[in-house]
Amino acid sequence: MSESETEAESDAGTESEPTGEHATSRTDQQVECRRCGRKQGLVGKYEINLCRQCFREVARDMGFRKYS
Repeated sequence: MSESETEAESDAGTESEPTGEHATSRTDQQVECRRCGRKQGLVGKYEINLCRQCFREVARDMGFRKYS
């Protein structure tokens, strides 16, 4: 095999366009708030998955403290 043939084979497996199920755009949210179902403004760290409004309401009950 020549070098151009091996390069063509290696490039064939790395397509930049996703296909099938994963063909959603980058801005589509897959997760939603566990309380209200909102898909924007999610706090996803530690898999909390609450929107920022719901997080503010229940953060103290979850054990978070506000430092000023």
